[in-house]
Amino acid sequence: MPLFKTRSAAVYGIDAHPVDVEVDLFRSGMARDFMLVGMPDTAVRESRERIKSALMNSGFGYPSQAVTVNLAPAHVRKEGSGFDLPMALAILGAMGTFKGLDKHLSVGELSLDGAIRPVRGALSMAVCARENGIQNLILPLENAAEAAVVEGVHVFGVRHLAEVVAMLNKPDDFSPVRSAAEAPAAAGNATAPDFRDVRGQTTAKRALQVAAAGNHNVLMIGPPGSGKTMLAKRLAGILPMMAFEEAIESTRIHSIAGTLPSGGGLLWMRPFRAPHHTISDAGMIGGGAGMPRPGEVSLAHNGLLFLDEFPEFPRNVLEILRQPLEDSVVSIARAAMTLNFPASFMLVAAMNPCPCGFYGDPTRECRCTPAIIQRYLGKISGPLIDRIDIQIEVPAVPYKELRAGEVTETSAGMRARVEKARERQMARGCTNSRMPTRLIRQQCALDETGERTLEMAMKRMSLSARAHDRILKVARTIADLDESASIAAKHIAEAIQYRSLDRNYWT
Repeated sequence: MPLFKTRSAAVYGIDAHPVDVEVDLFRSGMARDFMLVGMPDTAVRESRERIKSALMNSGFGYPSQAVTVNLAPAHVRKEGSGFDLPMALAILGAMGTFKGLDKHLSVGELSLDGAIRPVRGALSMAVCARENGIQNLILPLENAAEAAVVEGVHVFGVRHLAEVVAMLNKPDDFSPVRSAAEAPAAAGNATAPDFRDVRGQTTAKRALQVAAAGNHNVLMIGPPGSGKTMLAKRLAGILPMMAFEEAIESTRIHSIAGTLPSGGGLLWMRPFRAPHHTISDAGMIGGGAGMPRPGEVSLAHNGLLFLDEFPEFPRNVLEILRQPLEDSVVSIARAAMTLNFPASFMLVAAMNPCPCGFYGDPTRECRCTPAIIQRYLGKISGPLIDRIDIQIEVPAVPYKELRAGEVTETSAGMRARVEKARERQMARGCTNSRMPTRLIRQQCALDETGERTLEMAMKRMSLSARAHDRILKVARTIADLDESASIAAKHIAEAIQYRSLDRNYWT
């Protein structure tokens, strides 16, 4: 009774865990019987038809004995079509086509003709192979570039089942895929739109530069056509490129979600996600039927989450943002398991001051009643507003500024200052927006003038304790941009200015 075992992996959350694929061939009264056990889902159960056709059409034939396939551990649910290849290899091994596969982990979806299709989560599977001491990883060619960045694992990208068998029989004739983990020589953010295209809006540009330097959340309020979306899209262009560890983590998330470009390697440019306001809470936070998938807050990890028309999002969708904004992680609980997805993102929100968009505009008359305006603004709760560090007005651009021919500052110049400020922060251990309370007391000490300025603002604006800490963090960022070791009164005054809109609009 031939018994053969191969190794594969299953992704849960952003991590992959090893799965043993065991095949047993035995005589049965029913020819060509196929039994699959080990808690497979529908896609895995359907693999038996794909495997049979792939083996036959690749010229290997199919065993006359009954086939039993076990996916271990049996108590964990197996999802996806990536188990096609390891099950086919285990059957071929049981037929005597090649010898053991103890040092190989394989994953891939089979076509009926034996071609191998790409799968999700290849980078996580490469990490799993390394952590479990597996030297070789066999996977579809389209996934090879992302998996090859993991050191200590030989990655082989394959196109067809017959190619895998040839490689296993003559390993010296095949070479692993070389890693291309180095960051590109040119700045990855060069593809983002440039701030030089924006006319006017000097205050907004300054506020966005402060936000980028300290990774602070931003809310922009202004009439339609004032340039809020235009500014938000250019914000990604002044952020520093991701470090290697950040690129690995972001690439793993996008690989699992299926949003990674085919054949692409690491993502070096920070993600920019802009979901529509009709998104569901599961689409925003993650989840869904079956195995939970990462949502927009996780796809924006290490990057930007842009929410245009902020009050138009469902109230429950906005409220679930409070926990990831505070903890930088999303926990999705299911009966069988609880999965954690990273969600350290920079929130950039844009909204009109009222439903018609012209409340407070000196050139256009607002048609909304006070009750309508308050109902519109009331869609955004105070606790959520409290978690947004910088709030700025983006007024309509005057005609003279719109038609002015002078050259405005480029994104490259702004990015250079942002990178210098980030370097000062990372020397302290984290960006200013993530600064813990203990570090705030150490790094945000104020002189007498600064203390009086902050005290006056706290009393006059009735600010919360959370707003107090966020003012200090923003002031620390402004001081870092000025290359100042201490926080001056002018830095506090500018940070307070960025907290005034919630009192003007929400009280």
